[in-house]
Amino acid sequence: MQHVNRQLLNLILETDPKQKSEGVLALALSDEMLTQGSRDDTPARKIDQPGYPSALQLVAPKDLKRRGISTQQGRNILMHSVAHIEYNAINLALDAAYRFRQQPRQYYIDWLRVAQDEARHFQLINRYLTNHDCEYGAYPAHNGLWSMTVETDYDVLARMALVPRVLEARGLDVTPGLIARLDRVEDQEAIDILKVIYQDEVEHVRIGSHWFKYHCGQRNLDPRTTFKALIQQHFHGQLRGPFNIPARLLAGFDEEELAELESINHPYHAVDSPRS
Repeated sequence: MQHVNRQLLNLILETDPKQKSEGVLALALSDEMLTQGSRDDTPARKIDQPGYPSALQLVAPKDLKRRGISTQQGRNILMHSVAHIEYNAINLALDAAYRFRQQPRQYYIDWLRVAQDEARHFQLINRYLTNHDCEYGAYPAHNGLWSMTVETDYDVLARMALVPRVLEARGLDVTPGLIARLDRVEDQEAIDILKVIYQDEVEHVRIGSHWFKYHCGQRNLDPRTTFKALIQQHFHGQLRGPFNIPARLLAGFDEEELAELESINHPYHAVDSPRS
């Protein structure tokens, strides 16, 4: 079934946003597709960077300029940053399915469906940008999400812990605030898009929580201490809060775990956008 993984790899490396998102939505979640991981034990290719449109300039987070959202240009810049996050999220979900072989069938069902959700999110935001004389690639963006994908490509357990449960979960924390800001400038179109993304992301983080705990169980590891050790290893023991407790509880965190996270709550360098 190596050709199926080649299909996923080609989608990750696709540079045209329209082709990437439409290609993901066209994936047929057949038995062949969903059992590919259990049949293919060839090594996955290391991917230092997924396919981005040639117009997109990648910069360090500190080099991104912040602008208010009282103008349409300011809102375009904000929604462009969200588009970049969702574009990366397509690649993240595809890579979870492509990279980690010999997983249960449900694992592939989950991550390919997440990839399709993210493709729909990207198309919604890209349509917003187009409606306001903008397009993905018009503004610089940072690559923090994919950097953590590369950093965790050695182990599915680390990936499930740190991408869905740290970087993607950050979107659960900050999106309600973004919606409130957009409400003050009466941009209902943007609000409606962010509400769709927010609802879906609760489920995406829950999926990450499920597979993190599954792999901890397979290795006889305690999820709480393992998560804390991985945060120490990759984030120097610091996570940025405040945390959206109700949403994180729905997404597979428990109260004791969240209390521990709040005890190590500390700002790390990140821009104020979902999953930064």
